[in-house]
Amino acid sequence: MIMVNRGAASSTVHNAASLYRIRTMNRQIHGAVSSSSKPTSSKTQHPLSDSNSANGASGSVTRVYTRKKRLKQEALEPLEINPGKGVNTHKQLCGLPDIEEFAYKRNIGSPSSRRSTETSITVTSFKTEGNPPENWVEVLEGIRQMRSSEDAPVDSMGCDKAGSFLPPTERRFAVLLGALLSSQTKDQVNNAAIHRLHQNGLLTPEAVDKADESTIRELIYPVGFYTRKATYMKKIARICLVKYNGDIPSSLDDLLSLPGIGPKMAHLILHIAWNDVQGICVDTHVHRICNRLGWVSRPGTKQKTTSPEETRVALQQWLPKEEWVAINPLLVGFGQTICTPLRPRCEACSVTKLCPAAFKDTSSPSSKLKKSNRSKEP
Repeated sequence: MIMVNRGAASSTVHNAASLYRIRTMNRQIHGAVSSSSKPTSSKTQHPLSDSNSANGASGSVTRVYTRKKRLKQEALEPLEINPGKGVNTHKQLCGLPDIEEFAYKRNIGSPSSRRSTETSITVTSFKTEGNPPENWVEVLEGIRQMRSSEDAPVDSMGCDKAGSFLPPTERRFAVLLGALLSSQTKDQVNNAAIHRLHQNGLLTPEAVDKADESTIRELIYPVGFYTRKATYMKKIARICLVKYNGDIPSSLDDLLSLPGIGPKMAHLILHIAWNDVQGICVDTHVHRICNRLGWVSRPGTKQKTTSPEETRVALQQWLPKEEWVAINPLLVGFGQTICTPLRPRCEACSVTKLCPAAFKDTSSPSSKLKKSNRSKEP
């Protein structure tokens, strides 16, 4: 007969139960530490994470990792969630300058944009007396002498040459198309496009209205924004047929209502097509040269004007009206041959002594950047 010591058996069972609880707690603690050391984006914490965070361990690591991941998600959100929106925003900030698009702004757009457009149109038809810059007559005469050879592209391929062999009504439409295509396009490229249109019988409103837009795109390529301009050509042709009996508008406001036609183009068309001088045609060459010569400034300041339209208004303040037509081809040709955008040929210019910007823009932006980088090297 075997005697069982009940007290010893009870003690053994108790010790075994305690050992099992200790092992269970160790496994739980080990699991909590292991899970907290692995990267996870989940916000759910282990039941023992409070005790671990109290010791400054895995709880803080989890919070730091989660915070970094949230910042990364916020930085990538515009591209991952809505790529279209991100791309559009980038285009608005970094896109190339667009062609003059004043068409239909009186009917489309916010009230503020309509007001700004109407204001720019209102100031086009009059000249306010202002103080002319010093020595401007001498400078202008010097530029005339330098341009006497008429060897610039504008002299043989400008918009005024478009359709010069056509009847008056057809020539006016050709001048309108030439002005439209000239924006952001060199005279050589623009002249070649007009020539291709003529070869294919597309210099009349009727022909352009009937032609396929894809055909027009192929013929005017590679003018700047050729796809959009092809669309504008179709719209302009339809408007000329419906509203003007196949002719083009003869007033500034009506020209500005056409798609793709802004103040610069409208004044140029009035000059050439209708012999109507209501303002100066200011393009990028005229804008640049007038600022280099110190002929224009922003109202009430000595700062440079910031746009061709602002230059036009400032120039009309003092330039005699008899010079309004001649000033455009004169300065455009000067800008194409001598007073170029980058590295102007100041050594070949006869009015450098009267030019505040002489020999100051003789290097390109890239060379200036390289020079500044070299100067920073130890």
